[in-house]
Amino acid sequence: MSFSDYSAVNRIKDTLDFMTGIILLVVSLVLALYLVPNYIGEPPILQNPMMSPRWLPNIVSWLMLAFSVLLILQGLLVANKSENDERKFIKGSFRRFVIMVIALLVYVLFFETLGAILTGILATVLLFLAHPVRTWWVYGFAVAFPVGVTLLFVNVMNVPLPLMPY
Repeated sequence: MSFSDYSAVNRIKDTLDFMTGIILLVVSLVLALYLVPNYIGEPPILQNPMMSPRWLPNIVSWLMLAFSVLLILQGLLVANKSENDERKFIKGSFRRFVIMVIALLVYVLFFETLGAILTGILATVLLFLAHPVRTWWVYGFAVAFPVGVTLLFVNVMNVPLPLMPY
């Protein structure tokens, strides 16, 4: 009886998908079972469970868990050998990476001082500059999307965000 031809490693068809799924599974379990219940408090008088601060992190953590299981299954069932595989990474330039990191830093550092709308517009423009977006009308989304998302959070979901600098 020989085990050399049929081992657990031979059953994995795409190691990158499988390992990414395992890592995301562990992270989602830590998020769902430890971080959300222990570190996000609920007010004692809660009229609607959807108004809880735990609601959105719970949804995200369980969706992350479901998608990590799907990624693990994809790594076990689908081989990544085709030259025209859409899942292959095409690395961008170092300039693109730097501009994306700057966009993240701008959003994190200036969110409270400039407000959600201006910071969102600035970060979105930087992200559009990092990628090959050269059509002028697309930059209208750099204004419309942050304004729409901010107003959705403030007016519909009642999330207090700094709108504009004062």
